[in-house]
Amino acid sequence: MNIAYFDAFSGASGDMILAALLDAGLDLAALRAALATLPVGHYQLEVFKESRHGFAATRFHVKLEHGHDHHHRTWADIRAMIQAATLPGGSKDRAIAIFARLAEAEAAVHGSSPDAVHFHEVGAVDSIVDIVGAAVAVELLGIDRIECSPLPPGSGTVQSAHGLLPVPAPATAELLKGVPVCSSTEDGELTTPTGAAILTTLAAAFGPLPDMTVRAVGLGAGTRPGRTIPNLLRVFLGESAAPPAGQPADLDSDSVWTVETNLDDTTAEVVADAGQRLLAAGALDVFTTPVTMKKGRSGLVLTCLVHDAQRQLIEEIIFDHTGTFGLRRWLCSRSMLLRRHESVTTPYGPIRLKLGLRGQKVVRVSPEFEDCRRAAESHAVSVQAVMQEALRLHGGAAK
Repeated sequence: MNIAYFDAFSGASGDMILAALLDAGLDLAALRAALATLPVGHYQLEVFKESRHGFAATRFHVKLEHGHDHHHRTWADIRAMIQAATLPGGSKDRAIAIFARLAEAEAAVHGSSPDAVHFHEVGAVDSIVDIVGAAVAVELLGIDRIECSPLPPGSGTVQSAHGLLPVPAPATAELLKGVPVCSSTEDGELTTPTGAAILTTLAAAFGPLPDMTVRAVGLGAGTRPGRTIPNLLRVFLGESAAPPAGQPADLDSDSVWTVETNLDDTTAEVVADAGQRLLAAGALDVFTTPVTMKKGRSGLVLTCLVHDAQRQLIEEIIFDHTGTFGLRRWLCSRSMLLRRHESVTTPYGPIRLKLGLRGQKVVRVSPEFEDCRRAAESHAVSVQAVMQEALRLHGGAAK
């Protein structure tokens, strides 16, 4: 399985993602050919070498002709543009899924529906090229799985179409929900809305560098030189390590920590609050199991699954928010279906789908519940109706 791992030690933006992939071997001519089928024009792609703190890296820049970009586009406008393009493999579905996630984030921030969203900065030609280009790059490089390090949002303020905003900008903060983030010594906006949308849509996991045989490393430079650290995004391309003995080659696998504690004096409200905090801090799963404890007291076991990079933070949250006196942990191996994300356009709006695969065979298709819930609320229908329509449309497209 071909893996791309993004080491976002200085944040990420759309142009940095494409620059890193070009530096790692992405065919620029093939990328240009695919992007040329988008119904947008009056721009040029510039790719050149620059230095950041002494490190040679690639810069990717979309040069716009003055006065030719209209950057107040709706989600319907952009969806139609992508649908009209001739893109390789699953690039079209991948690009639509990224923009659908952006539309949902903007809708949540502004209290509207995804279809009513007017994109400002991310509706400009350069952002459209960055997002569609990233989707195409994954296809051209034959990447089967993407993983990413925790993302540093940055600090301070950033100028936007809505005025001066705190970092992370509201849409970026919405996109980073449930994703591990980290602090940085660098000021300013380190992870942009476009970068956050691409990585949070495409990455199957966030954590340390996975077990893999590295065949290429790429460095993508951002627009800033960087004050304390080089403004670079690093990508590792390679193959996953051979599966352990007994692990089927058509399944994914990794190692995670199981962290748990017994609770018999904590209210349900406190446990629910702790669970939400744990998920927001990067826990992969949080669940409780009712048990009978010593002296016949009713209690529960709070269990978390977490990658090594977030384990210490998860343990601190358990101690701080449950009142427990101790916990236990062990490292365990997981076998999982390979995952891919697609999107379908239903009468209720765009719905993302999570596909589970064994090798190349799709064995599970699951609509994203939050997409279905929001669509159901805005159209006054049941969640089940939205889910069934999404599955029907996906089945029809697959044929």
